[in-house]
Amino acid sequence: MSKVFLALQAVEETRAIIEAIKEDNPEAEVENQPAMVKVSAEGKLQINAETVSTHIGRDWDPQELQLVLVSLAGNVDEDYDHFTIYWDN
Repeated sequence: MSKVFLALQAVEETRAIIEAIKEDNPEAEVENQPAMVKVSAEGKLQINAETVSTHIGRDWDPQELQLVLVSLAGNVDEDYDHFTIYWDN
């Protein structure tokens, strides 16, 4: 299975998103770089709006991810309650 990844701008809002990703995807690897944060995992990463909302302290819409997204690798499944990247087996 191949790794999926997200690269996000290293800005304040990204911290809450990263914490939510780590909570919902304990196997995720987080790599801090000077201007971005790269999060990778085997096969699938899911970002749940409810978890991000808890960490950010307000309602969060998965479409907001586009504001801090630098790059990604994987297929995307996006809905009102989640943003998932994955590779089909």
